[in-house]
Amino acid sequence: MSDATVTDVAVTPVNRRVFIDKQSPETFRAMRAAAESARAGAMGAGLDRRLVELVNLRVSQINGCAYCLNVHTRAALQAGDTAQRLGTLPAWRDTELFTRQERAALALAEATTDPADAALQEDAYRDAREVLTDGQISAVIWVAIAINAFNRVSILSKHPVRTIPAQ
Repeated sequence: MSDATVTDVAVTPVNRRVFIDKQSPETFRAMRAAAESARAGAMGAGLDRRLVELVNLRVSQINGCAYCLNVHTRAALQAGDTAQRLGTLPAWRDTELFTRQERAALALAEATTDPADAALQEDAYRDAREVLTDGQISAVIWVAIAINAFNRVSILSKHPVRTIPAQ
């Protein structure tokens, strides 16, 4: 191959990821609208923003999405949650820091994130039925579905987490 031919070929690094949200902005806008609708549905069902952010964080922890963990940790703190609760969230079952409603929502979010685990789903639904309304159950599941989708966008795009200066 001559040098002239080599320079005519677009060279793309193999490890460079496509930011699929930027590549397909219409689809991303639709996904974002669905997530906003899920969040509004949660508020309309009587779930507060802190609970929604706990669901977002727990699902993002399970999926290992650094970008979404960064975004939703800040959102949870802005919504009034504490560093103690957020720090213990991976072990929420082993602490009394979370309400029955939050625990039910977290279990349901985990079951939504791992839908192949039928026993986990049954246990989560049973617990949710004790403390959540049908509207709240639906809302938690929709919030978990939305953040699962965003996790996949960010993980597969390798969205970077940048340092935020201390305040």
